[in-house]
Amino acid sequence: MKFTCTIDINAPRDKVVSAFLDPNKQQHFQDGFIRKEFLSGKINEVDAKSKLIYKKLELIETIQLNSLPDAFKGLYEHKHTTNTMHVTFIALNPETTRYISEIDYIKLNGFLIKMMMKLFPGMFRKQVDKWMRQFKIYIENE
Repeated sequence: MKFTCTIDINAPRDKVVSAFLDPNKQQHFQDGFIRKEFLSGKINEVDAKSKLIYKKLELIETIQLNSLPDAFKGLYEHKHTTNTMHVTFIALNPETTRYISEIDYIKLNGFLIKMMMKLFPGMFRKQVDKWMRQFKIYIENE
């Protein structure tokens, strides 16, 4: 399953990208986020691995592309899902940034998650939309 979410943020691109990269700010816009533990590689560089720890789940992030401030791509592995996230930041003007996130679920493990994906495909997109709206609010009020 693949989908794209887009939101315009009333802030300069450099500010948006800086917040996107800062794991200390994730708790302000991602519900349940606790911390990011670096596992290997160089921070924010291609092939760097980190563990993202949330109250109810853990993910392994592997950076596949980091050409920020323009684009970022990560692979996210969980025991039930594997997905990629390709993010693009476009400066619409000096004070407005378009944040585009393309999500591609490439592997589903287990009957329950496969059924959820079939029965409630919008649930996954709603979560991404929610975090992007919360990110927008956080950046605009920071």
